[in-house]
Amino acid sequence: MNIFEFIAEEGLVMIIVLWIIGYFFKNSKILKNEWIPFLLLLTSLFLTPLKLGGYTAENIIQAILVTGAAVLGHQFVINGERLIK
Repeated sequence: MNIFEFIAEEGLVMIIVLWIIGYFFKNSKILKNEWIPFLLLLTSLFLTPLKLGGYTAENIIQAILVTGAAVLGHQFVINGERLIK
């Protein structure tokens, strides 16, 4: 089973947007790293429904799934780099 099967096609761009926002906050040292996923969730809860056409229950669920895919994908990258070293 693949998480991307559950995410609306229009919402996939939000994964990249969240990665960019997370990268900015991680490198700016404005927040501790532990707070970045929460910030990304709040950002996604605000932006993803706007991108998908409005604040409906389905679009809010999409926002949560998009955040999960972004954070999980980032963890795969970090852990993959550690395995290669």
